[in-house]
Amino acid sequence: MSRKRKKLSTGPAADGNRRNANTAQSPAARDTPPRNQRKPARESGLWLYGWHACLAALGNPQRRCRQLLLAGTADANHQAALDALYKRHDLSLPESQTIDREQMSERLPPGAVHQGIALRADPLPLQDLEDVLEDLPTGRQVIVALDQVSDPHNVGAILRSAAVFGGAAVLNTERHAPAETGTLAKSASGGLESVPYIQVINLARSLDRLKEAGFWVFGLASEAPATLPEVELPEKLVLCLGAEGPGLRRLTRERCDLLVRLPAPGPLQDLNVSNAAAVALYELLART
Repeated sequence: MSRKRKKLSTGPAADGNRRNANTAQSPAARDTPPRNQRKPARESGLWLYGWHACLAALGNPQRRCRQLLLAGTADANHQAALDALYKRHDLSLPESQTIDREQMSERLPPGAVHQGIALRADPLPLQDLEDVLEDLPTGRQVIVALDQVSDPHNVGAILRSAAVFGGAAVLNTERHAPAETGTLAKSASGGLESVPYIQVINLARSLDRLKEAGFWVFGLASEAPATLPEVELPEKLVLCLGAEGPGLRRLTRERCDLLVRLPAPGPLQDLNVSNAAAVALYELLART
């Protein structure tokens, strides 16, 4: 059965309907703000902030730096360090731009303590465990393995301690752990640029690989019978630390050749994970 076609209306009323139809906006068009009110395109890279983090990134040949922002005048020491970097690297560093502190804060995460400097840069080139093993020098080597330590402030502080005491690398899991961010870099205070931060899919398998390469695996646990200063230290060692609360997971514990603890004669037995890492690294590297 054929459908009857509706007869198209003509005349002034129809012309008005056509004009209304032509001028009506689609839902998508109604939701699009005027051009001068649209948000700017998202900037590529990530923002680093704080003097130590930014100066270290500017001096790292592996880091591609794109934009340097300064809020106000730097103090004499920071300005001298910045001038030395520009002199050493010539034209490979971005030109600095001065803006006010409010504008800088708008570009950074809420609450970021930027100290009047911010740097937009590409993330560091990805490294894996094999890269670290290939570049290891001779002598005492300590790699820190973090078992799902998720707070970027703690991870950054551990990277800083590893940089101070000579740790070879910091491993963490891909899941339940922070990626490279401005917060992590600020907490690392430059350590992110000098100590490889490697996120692995499976920590247990990575510990197996390190054992194949001649490393002994020590797990830090408050209930361990032996203290770290009491045990004989191998030349190549992995120090495993668990997240605060859960501690080391079962599969990680099973890979440990030895569980050790820090001496704790005081009324409290546990340290924050980043403080525990600093004390342990001092014992393992600075005193040997």
